Amino acid sequence: MTEAASSCTIGIDVGGTFTDFVMHDAEHARTHTAKLLTTPEDPSRAIIDGIRRLLEASGMRIDQIARIVHGTTLITNTVLERTGAKVGLITTEGFRDVLEMGREIRHDAADLYARPAPVLVPRHVRIGVPERITADANELIPLNEPAVLKAAQELVDGHGAQALAIAFLHSYANPSHERRARELVRSLYPELPISLSADVAPEIGEYERTNTACVNAYVQPVVGAYLDRLEKDLAALGFTGTLSLMLSSGGLTTLAQAKAVPVALLESGPAAGAVAAAHLAEQAGEDRVIAFDMGGTTAKMSLIEGGLPHVTHEFEAGRVDRFKPGSGLPLKTAVIDMIEIGAGGGSIAAADEFALLKVGPRSAGSVPGPVAYGRGGARPTVTDADLLTGHLDPDHFLGGELTLTLPQVREAFEELAARLGIDAGRAAAGTLQIVTENMAAATRMHLSEKGRDPRAYTLMAFGGAGPVHAYALARSLKVPRVMVPMGAGVLSAFGFLVADPAVEDVRGYATTLPAADWARVRELYQDMESHAAALLRRMGPDTAQIRHARSADMRYLGQGFEITVALPDGPLSDSCVEELRRRFTADYVAVFGRELPEGTLEVTNWRLTSSLPTPRPSLVRSASAQHGGDANPNPTPNPVRGRRAIQLPGVGVCEATVYDRPALEPGSSVRGPAVFEEHETSCAIGPDATATIDAHHNLIIDIDYAYAHSASEGAET
Repeated sequence: MTEAASSCTIGIDVGGTFTDFVMHDAEHARTHTAKLLTTPEDPSRAIIDGIRRLLEASGMRIDQIARIVHGTTLITNTVLERTGAKVGLITTEGFRDVLEMGREIRHDAADLYARPAPVLVPRHVRIGVPERITADANELIPLNEPAVLKAAQELVDGHGAQALAIAFLHSYANPSHERRARELVRSLYPELPISLSADVAPEIGEYERTNTACVNAYVQPVVGAYLDRLEKDLAALGFTGTLSLMLSSGGLTTLAQAKAVPVALLESGPAAGAVAAAHLAEQAGEDRVIAFDMGGTTAKMSLIEGGLPHVTHEFEAGRVDRFKPGSGLPLKTAVIDMIEIGAGGGSIAAADEFALLKVGPRSAGSVPGPVAYGRGGARPTVTDADLLTGHLDPDHFLGGELTLTLPQVREAFEELAARLGIDAGRAAAGTLQIVTENMAAATRMHLSEKGRDPRAYTLMAFGGAGPVHAYALARSLKVPRVMVPMGAGVLSAFGFLVADPAVEDVRGYATTLPAADWARVRELYQDMESHAAALLRRMGPDTAQIRHARSADMRYLGQGFEITVALPDGPLSDSCVEELRRRFTADYVAVFGRELPEGTLEVTNWRLTSSLPTPRPSLVRSASAQHGGDANPNPTPNPVRGRRAIQLPGVGVCEATVYDRPALEPGSSVRGPAVFEEHETSCAIGPDATATIDAHHNLIIDIDYAYAHSASEGAET
């Protein structure tokens, strides 16, 4: 591979509606983008088509691409749609019903018919075997090896299990029984996928740990087949570089590790957007940011503080009610902390049985898609409302690659409006108002749970629909500033290019802080650091550059929940106790508003995040690649495209100047009403806002809430 080849990377984000592509050539400082409709029946088809389009537009060859980074929603969809492998579970005798018992809580106390998420492994394929490890890691009952072999044969030969999960009590403290059980099963079935709870979630909590092992086993054959097929298709295209995958925590991992622990990729697509937002926020000097990613199916919000996204270590998969916490399968895996609601460009607007307008969570997806796409969609969506209210240009959607059908959209809204007893214009405006308030309510709740005030943050909008709705959402949240990065419509794909290879690891060791065995803690971290170095060595030879960040899950003794606290640098010993107490108290007060001065502190899990910093591409010159072309270093002399009527919240219908965003130079300033269009998205602002292009080509929108709209009285919102 030539030196030029080593500088080219492609990021690919497969979403529910669109598949986004970004190719960056570091040597020539060129960036190319593409956006294709997702092919849900075979996601790799859109991936290969998009790569071909990028190569054709850039004039590059496939052998000049050094690395492809990919994120996917395949794992989440597999669990949600229950299309995974048939799994058998071998567990400690007497504990096979842990999955059914769960947490013994109802996710919706007001719903008398609420049911828990169905378990992935039914009772008849869960077998307990005699063995027992105690909480202090000692062997109480030896592993009954003949029972393990008999259980494996019954599950595989008798019930047709395609994968096995092994989860023994307290294996986080001592995994020897699980590992021996795996050896025994492999002696019978060498090719059978086996997931150990001590490998995928080595921490306290047998229910969540067992669930995580079962979900990993459930998706492992599906993910393995998909990645093998993608690898084969890329090889047929001539690709000889490295294929990496995005983790839910925002780091990158190898193909082999992704196949081994696919549960760590559950939220890999959304994570990339948060990683990109964190990178650009730090670059622009924005310390507190709400990352707002709105695509065709959902909207996602996450917090970026100090240039880093919040990471949590619990996640729910396969929710019975997708947007109700507690209705899914709780997992122990590191994910970027975000809230997701059913509000995307494809969210369907409909009248309920009381003739009230409802928007989402049902989505038109990419097939058939919104009415405007002309692909068979008949029910109006948020994108259709954007078109009817002037936020989108029917002739310049995706740079003109997809012409939107305005007459059909108007007809669809007229049918909806007739059921509501209003006109089509008000039905479209109402659709946008409802979807805005749904997103605002979810964002307020997400921030309030963390003790944060949205008015102290900048809203960074991206995704195909994010910038379109950013101004309205910001006004609803009273956020003073909006930031729309260049290439916002494919920003999640940008995230793959700025993410570092990383490993998230954890060890369960419960102890009160005063009684902590610090020698044992240091031994745990040495083990985790060695494990991380072995994995990261496959992604970069210079392991001397690895960065480690240590943290611990802490709580007051007797509580049933923890908060994650960063550990101080240097050797861990009794001298750290007071500093740890100070850090825990500060974090606890920030979340709960109070402290318990006499409380005894307890640590349950010790965590390590290891990353290998890599050169990050500069996107400053990426003045957007129209139709996948080069960044344009010579802006068009006249950036004004024309004027059109647009409906804005708090203003109503007004005439707005339409700008070709890539043609605006840094330092340009525009007072609203205005519309800024680029290849993948557009953004509108009202007369109370001023937009400026900063040095990094970000669109910075400052909203003046003291501004009095001259036409505010009687305006539709």
